[in-house]
Amino acid sequence: MITKVLVTGGSGFLGKRLQKYKPEWIYPTSKQYNLMSYEQTLKMFEDIKPDAVVHLAARVGGVKDNNEHQGEFFYKNVFINTNVVEAARISGTKRVLASLSTCAFPETINSYPFSEQDLELGPPPISNLSYGYSKRLLHIQCLSYRKEYNLNYSTFCPSNIYGPEDHFQSVNSHFVAALANKIHKASNGDTIEMWGTGKPLRQQLFVDDLCKIIPELLYNHNTELPIIVAPDENLSIYDMCEIAKDISNKKINFVFNNNLDGQYRKDGSNKELKKILDNFVFTTFKDGFKKTLEYLEK
Repeated sequence: MITKVLVTGGSGFLGKRLQKYKPEWIYPTSKQYNLMSYEQTLKMFEDIKPDAVVHLAARVGGVKDNNEHQGEFFYKNVFINTNVVEAARISGTKRVLASLSTCAFPETINSYPFSEQDLELGPPPISNLSYGYSKRLLHIQCLSYRKEYNLNYSTFCPSNIYGPEDHFQSVNSHFVAALANKIHKASNGDTIEMWGTGKPLRQQLFVDDLCKIIPELLYNHNTELPIIVAPDENLSIYDMCEIAKDISNKKINFVFNNNLDGQYRKDGSNKELKKILDNFVFTTFKDGFKKTLEYLEK
């Protein structure tokens, strides 16, 4: 029986938002416990004594940040993930739900949307190779612990997350947060520069949707599958910019610098997820971006 849930990454974008939905869960911060240290990670488990862990902590960033800091992304994420899962095992925690990313899937796949079985069919995109492989290693670690130690450790793969309380001002922010911030600052007649060509397709996952889904996965996702959490909607970067412009009611233009497009497609199937969720309705990008921009403007 799960009565005490520990969430790593409690001070991050998703962790802070999750607290609004599950305030009874425990959210230690990196100032309290440094997850790069195995000793401090183990102490966190010994102090809190959780029944279950939702592992969200990670070194994350946008496509430019990923591309320029491959070594840092690999080193920090591998240590954080390894320490958390091993400390959970040593402390006797029998349930771990760990967050991966659709960035871990191969850069090119024969057919889309890809499924959970496609995870190891090729290398992740070169622009976030280190981050992608570090997430795959986390999945393999959870699988290995399931098999050797008979522990209910499982993983899920969210698509791109956005929404209120995102890191809007950061130079390393993700696409939607950067888009919202640029539109917020723009005046009528301005031209906004965006990375890439505008052609890549993305499934944008509203953060509050994921906050509602995580508890369902914690209690009901008990398999080896890296469950993909993604909406049906799959839009181009250009189309999302146009939707955002319409919502803002500003007369602005977009130009694309043709640099760092990232992979063209990475849309995943939510077929397995829908077996767990009962008639879940995802927030459309139009509605989610409107809420995001309203939050930023407040």
